[in-house]
Amino acid sequence: MTVAAAPAPSMFAVFRRRDFSLIWLAQLISTAGSSLTDLAAGIYVYRATGSALAVGLTLMVTAIPSLIVGLLAGVFVDRHDRKRIMWMTCLIQSVLVALIAVVIGIDAIAIPGLYLLLLINAGVKQFFDPAYDSLIPEMASDEELAAANSFLSIASFGSTAIGFAGAGLLASTVDLYWAFLIDAASFLFCAGLIVLMGRYPMPVPEDEASVAVIVENLKSGLSTLWTTPVIRSLFVVGALMFFAFGLWNVLLLPFSITTLGATEFEYGLQEALTSVGFVLGSFFMARFANRLAEPIWVVIGMVGMGATTLVYAFATNIPLAIGMVMISGFFNSPTSVARQVLLQRSTPREMRGRVFSAYYVMRDVIFLAGMASAGLADVVDIRLLLAFCGLLLFASAAFTLVAPGIGIATWGAASARLAASEGAPALALAPIRAATMADFERLAGRLGPLARLDVDQRSAFIKQATIREVPAGTRIVEHGETASSAYFVLDGSTTAGIPDEGGYRGLSTMTAGDFFGEIAALTGSARTADVVADADTTLLEVPAETLRATMVVPEIQKLLFSTLTSRLLKTEAADLPRLAGIDQETLRDLRTPKASVEALPRSYSGEGAG
Repeated sequence: MTVAAAPAPSMFAVFRRRDFSLIWLAQLISTAGSSLTDLAAGIYVYRATGSALAVGLTLMVTAIPSLIVGLLAGVFVDRHDRKRIMWMTCLIQSVLVALIAVVIGIDAIAIPGLYLLLLINAGVKQFFDPAYDSLIPEMASDEELAAANSFLSIASFGSTAIGFAGAGLLASTVDLYWAFLIDAASFLFCAGLIVLMGRYPMPVPEDEASVAVIVENLKSGLSTLWTTPVIRSLFVVGALMFFAFGLWNVLLLPFSITTLGATEFEYGLQEALTSVGFVLGSFFMARFANRLAEPIWVVIGMVGMGATTLVYAFATNIPLAIGMVMISGFFNSPTSVARQVLLQRSTPREMRGRVFSAYYVMRDVIFLAGMASAGLADVVDIRLLLAFCGLLLFASAAFTLVAPGIGIATWGAASARLAASEGAPALALAPIRAATMADFERLAGRLGPLARLDVDQRSAFIKQATIREVPAGTRIVEHGETASSAYFVLDGSTTAGIPDEGGYRGLSTMTAGDFFGEIAALTGSARTADVVADADTTLLEVPAETLRATMVVPEIQKLLFSTLTSRLLKTEAADLPRLAGIDQETLRDLRTPKASVEALPRSYSGEGAG
């Protein structure tokens, strides 16, 4: 059987996914509402106090929760239903923002009450953000992920401009409390949109959320961050970039007005056109992101921002400065979108909350450090400080070129490995031996639910299982072949991809503790992806009957159903005609937590590593 290649989806294909359309609209409305609150709070504080320091405190109180609860929020997100977290935080934020409208009407507690509510609101948001970013890879296929993040960036930046303009209009025409009431209503509306989304179940935690368990979860998340080359490199790249951004953002106002002699209107125009540039860049990425590897886009964006920053630093008139800032905003998008895609693809599903939260904490700390460094403008020429920002961005681009996991050596490497494996030795030639209990213990240490098997079940599991020592470059699975086994990675790494015109798509990497081929093995249908060993790899091969027998254990059944659901959600509509049929009864069985083993679909082979 030959699996025909399907054309790559259009940039708007992701909107055919109902859940993505809902979350995109929620993002658009929520960000516009939050922008209303952000600007209205600053305007109110300045009116009441006349103090720039007091206005600065409104920004500080929104940053503090990231440092205090950010990492713990990530642990919580990885242990609970992420969709539920999102709509519940929206409801809580709705109440908090509505309370601001009440508090500012009571003179005795207006300012401290406003600060307190902004602080709590920012703390609640720490739970929404990692849950939101964790679900995006489950709403879009790998091919659509760049377009999805691009359009979500457009929703964020476009609606920010709307919110700021709305706050200014309300401030000049009616009472400011209307801004907070409108924001409260926007949160309610967003909660409703999120409730309408489908289910994204998480495996039930094996342990109660004691302090020791939470600490261990946090350590495992940070360990994943530090031991995964791609994620670790992105953190270093991000640290250099966010420091430059923090310093740049503070210097823009004094440089524009004092050094270039711009009017306040021209400064505002400069800020607005930065967002316009970013939105245009996001449209560009939605259309062309799949043309180049993500690390290449990171480098292009960094170099573009670095060059425009240097020109801006030595600009002598405001029109040139405004043009450079707009172009810089355009180049910010490729870096932002590509970085987000790399994080989403490289972070294990069960670790996304912790890794993303850690990334946000790093971002905020480094950003604040950059802002604090702006005080050097009192003793150092401001043009030199802006030039330093540009040089930091060039340094970030240079590091990206050589960074582990994202450097030049990795560009196109996954597709190349799959293509090269077409003439490589097949799995049948790899050394094979019977599995032992030590092999099982080794796997159970990396894949927790397997530890739930009792002694007899473990013996039955290894009785028919085998170990294959697979040399690098070996083609393990080939699309179109009949499936009879699933594979667990004990050591090494593999890459899966779907043949396409001119290469491979839907690429994913699997390392120790990951498994693949389970869908096709359980359903008896043909495989739809190619899988090749990236390095010397040790695989535990399990026959379908053996795997099916383990599903009497609820934790294993939930793990497999969670994986099935995730892959079903990521399967493109365009791919369905080339797969075996899938009916509504099958879908109901998959989505039913108590579904029996016999209810597994017999006619579907999922996309990815099936």
